[in-house]
This record gives sequence, structure tokens and C-alpha cells, in this order.
Amino acid sequence: VSSPEELKKFVEDAGERLLVVDVRNPDASVEPGDQKSLAVAALPSDTNRPKAVSLIFDRESNSMPLPEVDPDTPIITHCGGGGRGQKAKDFLEKNGFTNVLNGGGPKETECWNEFGDK
Repeated sequence: VSSPEELKKFVEDAGERLLVVDVRNPDASVEPGDQKSLAVAALPSDTNRPKAVSLIFDRESNSMPLPEVDPDTPIITHCGGGGRGQKAKDFLEKNGFTNVLNGGGPKETECWNEFGDK
């Protein structure tokens, strides 16, 4: 998980290009641990977190849908606490994305404060 200082600078440098990729799964039968973080921070929607998209990281296939953005787009991945956020970061980099940080998630409150409202 990146430090709050790294995330703050990353968000500032990214400006309008920032994309936040939320990899949590709302299906409690698949990822029961996500329910706690979803109660703290809802999934992105048209009215919530406008710079964020929901792209679920699947532990079984160790993959996720790729965002439809340029490979150099500044991206912050996150889950509830950082584990799948790191797997998502690694997966995106393996697929050609070059500017990715793992932001942890709502559980990492100091980090979350830097990008959670994006």
C-alpha cells in the first residue's frame, strides 16, 4: 500500500486524468469481508465518487476487467484494505498500464483520505 504522502502527490499530479479503480465485490457470498468496507464507502456510481469505476478483481481467475483508458493514465487501485488492490495493481501493470498505485482502501484511513472522495 502506498503511503498517504505518495497518494497525495499522485492525486495532485494526476489532476483530471486520475482514475480510481475499486476492485471490491458487492456479492457477500464471494467476498464476505467486503461488506464492512462497503458500509463505510459505497461502490462508485454516477452520483458517488465520479473519478472511480468498479472493476471487480476475481481471486479465482486472478484477473479483472481492464479499464478503458490510455495505458499511461494515473490509476489508484483499492479494495477494502490493500490485498486485492495490490493484486489489481500487479495485474494492470502486467497488462501494460504504467502509472498505477495501490491505495489500500477504507480500512487504511490516512490513505483513503487522500483519494476516497474521488
